[in-house]
Amino acid sequence: MKPLFILLGVFSISIIIMKLIHKNSNHLLAGRLALSLMLLFTALGHFLYAKGMSLMLPDIIPFREIIIYITGFIEIAAAIGIFIPNIRIITAVLLISFFILILPSNIYSSIKHLNYQTGTFDGNGISYLWFRIPFQLLLIFWTYYFVYKK
Repeated sequence: MKPLFILLGVFSISIIIMKLIHKNSNHLLAGRLALSLMLLFTALGHFLYAKGMSLMLPDIIPFREIIIYITGFIEIAAAIGIFIPNIRIITAVLLISFFILILPSNIYSSIKHLNYQTGTFDGNGISYLWFRIPFQLLLIFWTYYFVYKK
């Protein structure tokens, strides 16, 4: 839920600040700023809660904690890449792919009732997916609209 608040909050604040300073707003820039800050926020979780987040992956997958760190770095790279004109489009494509690829881990962890922050199995469970799946779709759309399209 916090990433959604960051995404929408930063977008809204960016639009307001641009209107106050420039008398108009650049919604594409505001959308990229919001996505970038949200990605940096979620990347932080990969480092703060790596042990708990590694439980989002099935036991059969080796080096789970290392994968969590790598995905944190991927989010940081994407947060930067969406602002670099020469790699913005490929960053958007890779980011959309990333959002699709991480969805199974969110489903798996929901089934297991994982609370990744504590590393315990007393989380929200399947009900979390009623938020997570639409949010994942929003992130895909957001990336397409604000980063991929010109």
